[in-house]
Amino acid sequence: MTSIIDYLENKTILVTGATGFLGKVFVEKILRVQPNIQKLYVLIRASDPNSALHRFHSEVIGKDLFNILKQKHSTNFHTFISEKVTPVAGDMALENLGVTDVDLLNEMQTQIDVVVNSAATTKFDERYDVAFAINTLGVKHVSSFVRECSKIKLLLLVSTAYVSGEKSGIILETPFKMGETLNGRNDLNIKEEKKMIHERHTQLAFEKANEEAISSTMKDLGIQRAKIHGWPNTYVFTKAMGEMLVFEGLRQDVPLVVLRPTIVTSTYKEPFPGWTEGVKTIDSFTAAYGRGRTSTFLGDPSKVLDLVPVDMVINAMLIAIVVHFKKPYSRIIYHVGSSKSNPLRIFSFVNYACDYFAKYPLMSRDGNPIRASNKIMMLSSIASFHRHMAIRYMIPLKVVEYANMILFGAFKAWHFDVDRKIKTILRLADLFKPYVLIDMIFDDANLNNLHGIIKETFKDDDEMKMFCFDTKSIDWESYFIKTHLPGLVKHSFKK
Repeated sequence: MTSIIDYLENKTILVTGATGFLGKVFVEKILRVQPNIQKLYVLIRASDPNSALHRFHSEVIGKDLFNILKQKHSTNFHTFISEKVTPVAGDMALENLGVTDVDLLNEMQTQIDVVVNSAATTKFDERYDVAFAINTLGVKHVSSFVRECSKIKLLLLVSTAYVSGEKSGIILETPFKMGETLNGRNDLNIKEEKKMIHERHTQLAFEKANEEAISSTMKDLGIQRAKIHGWPNTYVFTKAMGEMLVFEGLRQDVPLVVLRPTIVTSTYKEPFPGWTEGVKTIDSFTAAYGRGRTSTFLGDPSKVLDLVPVDMVINAMLIAIVVHFKKPYSRIIYHVGSSKSNPLRIFSFVNYACDYFAKYPLMSRDGNPIRASNKIMMLSSIASFHRHMAIRYMIPLKVVEYANMILFGAFKAWHFDVDRKIKTILRLADLFKPYVLIDMIFDDANLNNLHGIIKETFKDDDEMKMFCFDTKSIDWESYFIKTHLPGLVKHSFKK
């Protein structure tokens, strides 16, 4: 191998989750650096090909992320896309990935070299039935699909580093055993979890529960089952079960790479700095603080916040594909993060947000600058957070509740709205606490070995920069002030 780009030439790749944050960045990078790729199949949840095509155009290539690629191909852009990309209507939750077109299914199974499974629902408190169908059973269905692919040379599964749960200290790049739990009981039975979801659905149908009740019940069930087995939330629990299934169900001769990124943030450099989408994890605090809605942050200032720009994650994925391609019986896990190589302390992250919004305040609807508090109260335990919420919000809310009784519900609507917001804040704090209160350091020994392999194998310095995934190169202050926060404001706050 002399060139990473050349190695990707004429490959046929299936990408699941192409409408998601990671998936669309992966698609853009491949098409930009290697236009001579043979074919990209992108699985899109849709009922028919026209719906899949519409979603692909509106939710993927219609994004600003693809502006550089559009400039590169100019008027030939859509022709290029139609030649290189085939949107596939399907559903991860179903057998054969929900692909009902038999001819297309056969075509894919005879042509595909690599499968990249980046599909996931990433809500921490997603409905259990939804998260289990995508994050757990979806991985099983991908493994079954790969089993039928005659040319397959590699499966790459995107997981999350936080399948480790609430462990502190050094977290190793090691796989789960089937049935392993984080509480030491090791009594997890994935078939029983599936049966339990089905039985709960049957019960709710018998009770003629409405959609809101079903959703609430399923959300609570997910959190309950996760905590019973030692995981803090539904997302990481279902992702861990997905990992178990792929290690057990994948053909042994197919190389497997499991990539576990930490908290993924906006692009560092490519295709341009600062592109992001939506408000995720730590940026929910950034958004609330910048809008003047909070000056309180749940988090131990001394703990490490493990972040990694999305383009570095994509580069690590592509390098892993190149290095492990066509290496049968290979099984490896990569942590992609920064806590070991370039740790960022929570107090630094908070200070960067303060500095940025002091210089560049958000504007209110009437055109006036929103002055965020210049002091942030950092609460380093969930108990102190609950005390603060009680004194600051819940006790006054109780006073309003009594006033409502005396004044015949004069403040009923206001009380209901505030009570709902407080419950949401408390639930989110409970969900986020593992990531801001526990010192997790994700070992990246395998990733360092990957660095060593590409340095020995590929000698082109420009290409090394193009596929950089070394978080040691990040100046966090510069990244936040000049790249991430401006990008967040531009791409995620504009509405």
